[in-house]
Amino acid sequence: MSDRYEGKPFLKLLDSYVLAAIGHLDDPTEKWLVEAEPYFRDIFGAEGSWKDIVEQRLKMPEGGSAAILEVWEKGAIKYREHTGEDPHPVNFTHTLVDTNFPH
Repeated sequence: MSDRYEGKPFLKLLDSYVLAAIGHLDDPTEKWLVEAEPYFRDIFGAEGSWKDIVEQRLKMPEGGSAAILEVWEKGAIKYREHTGEDPHPVNFTHTLVDTNFPH
């Protein structure tokens, strides 16, 4: 099985951004992302936090994070109605990113 992020450092940031937006980014990953911000600024030629870098590269409008949360919350209701289970945050993230964002 291949690593989703092999050779795709921005994809890790993008998935993390979505997980953070829906409240499911774990603390160790958040800490690592903050510590790696100088590296991200260097390789992506951007300024600001890792979240700022994602928003800049995607030319995301203000409120993009809130829009992602809204999609998660509304989709979770429909998912529960159809399956009787809660949606999995990582599955949601991968589907959302792979369908809507270039990487």
